[in-house]
Amino acid sequence: MNGRVPGPAFHQLSKQRRERLSAAIRALDAHSAGGSYRVIAEALFGKKRIPDRAWKTHDLRNRTVRLVQGGLALMRGGYRKLLRPGRKDE
Repeated sequence: MNGRVPGPAFHQLSKQRRERLSAAIRALDAHSAGGSYRVIAEALFGKKRIPDRAWKTHDLRNRTVRLVQGGLALMRGGYRKLLRPGRKDE
């Protein structure tokens, strides 16, 4: 707005980036509703992939925590980065 050039269309983002944004928003929604990281991971990655033991050190737990943090960052204004055109040197 205000004479700025719009950022890239959503379909121009890479498939991996679109999927990560979608997962981050889903994780944020579940976290906001009071879901634990284990419950969020089960919803995102499937219950079969979540171990009964060693959950605290499992890679999917770390990934789930990062997705929630990414969703929180988007909620706090990080979504604006999606609206800006990308820089060539990034």
